[in-house]
Amino acid sequence: MIRKIEELDLRDKTVFLRVDFNVPIDQGKITETHRIESALPTIRLILERARKVIIASHLGRPDGKVVPKFSLAPVRDYLQNTLRQPVVMAPDCIGADVEGLARDASHRILLLENLRFHKEEEKNDPAFSRSLAALADVYVDDAFGAAHRAHASIAGMANFFTQKGAGLLLQKELDYLSRVLSKPDAPFVTILGGAKVSDKIGVIRNLLPKVNALLIGGAMAYTFLKAKGVDIGKSLLESDKIALAEELMKAAADRGVSLLLPVDHVTGDTDKKNPMAGASQIPPDRIGLDIGPKTVARFIDEIRRAKMVLWNGPVGLFEVEPYSQGSRALARALAECHPRLVSIIAGGDTVAAVTAAGVADKITHLSTGGGATLEFLEGRELPGIRALEVAA
Repeated sequence: MIRKIEELDLRDKTVFLRVDFNVPIDQGKITETHRIESALPTIRLILERARKVIIASHLGRPDGKVVPKFSLAPVRDYLQNTLRQPVVMAPDCIGADVEGLARDASHRILLLENLRFHKEEEKNDPAFSRSLAALADVYVDDAFGAAHRAHASIAGMANFFTQKGAGLLLQKELDYLSRVLSKPDAPFVTILGGAKVSDKIGVIRNLLPKVNALLIGGAMAYTFLKAKGVDIGKSLLESDKIALAEELMKAAADRGVSLLLPVDHVTGDTDKKNPMAGASQIPPDRIGLDIGPKTVARFIDEIRRAKMVLWNGPVGLFEVEPYSQGSRALARALAECHPRLVSIIAGGDTVAAVTAAGVADKITHLSTGGGATLEFLEGRELPGIRALEVAA
């Protein structure tokens, strides 16, 4: 059993809140705030009920060293402006100075410095976990995006608390993604994009018994198309996964699942320029970079028939114009079906594509997880979730 934050006794307590504020920062400014905004309801709830909240996160890959560009200082500035109350920035995440700040009653919000400035974080070091745990009375995990990591602040330190549970965001992620795996609304459609078939094998296999239609776009589609004998030009190909693609297509057919692949494409030259919409076969000197208009129409037809849609991975090179049009069209189709349709967007690139299309407010759930979402949808147990379990 995992306790919800509402079930924890927070009165007069110091709460250690593990969040996933691994956000893009350019010249000291946060350029995408979805992960921070998603955790604000949990922070506000703790401030209503507890004495103090200690917020902890990782940022980037500093490899156990202090790297100034990976400091969480810009996050402190953002939180302070958004919450409209002082946020004290700790010089580190453990040590005597941090312990003093944790006890200091003159402020209620303490942000620890990047956990990954210590190599012990990623090694799940017990002594480091104990030092983190010593800062607080209650442990709340709201970092679904890091739940697949067996790190000290995710898996290790939770063992030192009897009062521990899931924050509002983590609980919301579990509610929606568990619904996908246990009892999705039918017709249930899954859209998979992104670069590689190899990244999605486990997800496809685990979802095939549950989906009514599987729509495949993005660069991963070209391995499937190659397996069907389609000319894919210079498009990305995982040649060692062709046999696997054939196996997955047969498994879908055997289960009566509609597996839709692109029937036309928007291609570019080898410099990913000079876009051209074309038919099913891609010329030898061209690269498939987005789904074409006929494919968009077919995919949208499936979306409109669905009652639940899970989408992971853009269907084109959405960050380079004009190859965003396929992803934008699908995002708009999902929005048009709101609120009749339960739509779940998983993965940072897909969330970014939906946000860029201007329809994020008409999506049922924007997941903050990338790798964690994929592992959960594969049916794997996540260390961060297991660490929160208590006896019923």
